[in-house]
Amino acid sequence: MNEYLRPWKLLTLAIGVTLLVVGSFYYQAPDWDVPISLIMAALAYLTAPSSMRVLLERRWREWPTMLFATWFTVDGSYWIYWDYKDPVALEMMREANFFASLSLYGMCGVLWLYRGSLQELTTEIRRCFQNPRSGPSR
Repeated sequence: MNEYLRPWKLLTLAIGVTLLVVGSFYYQAPDWDVPISLIMAALAYLTAPSSMRVLLERRWREWPTMLFATWFTVDGSYWIYWDYKDPVALEMMREANFFASLSLYGMCGVLWLYRGSLQELTTEIRRCFQNPRSGPSR
């Protein structure tokens, strides 16, 4: 729970949500609006880092859960929302949305994967560049 409340993670979430909301007005895509931007961003914040961790740590038993969380965030929530709101937009845009959302989900997972403060992250990055043979201490 601590990881969800880290200021640097909340700030990056706020920046991402802002970009999504602004993009929904700027691009005028038939399937891009504020509610789905908020829904998918919140789900990504909650699930992307743990999904990435399952992949990186090769936790084979957790793959079904990780795959479901990834699918639900990237496509399931989108499908439920647009099937109710505008099935025509869903049919037109679902495939394109899947790949764009999956890419963003992976980037969010990498961004929010680190467990620690921004200061700790900065220290570890500096340490890696000072002594390239030593990896992160975690």
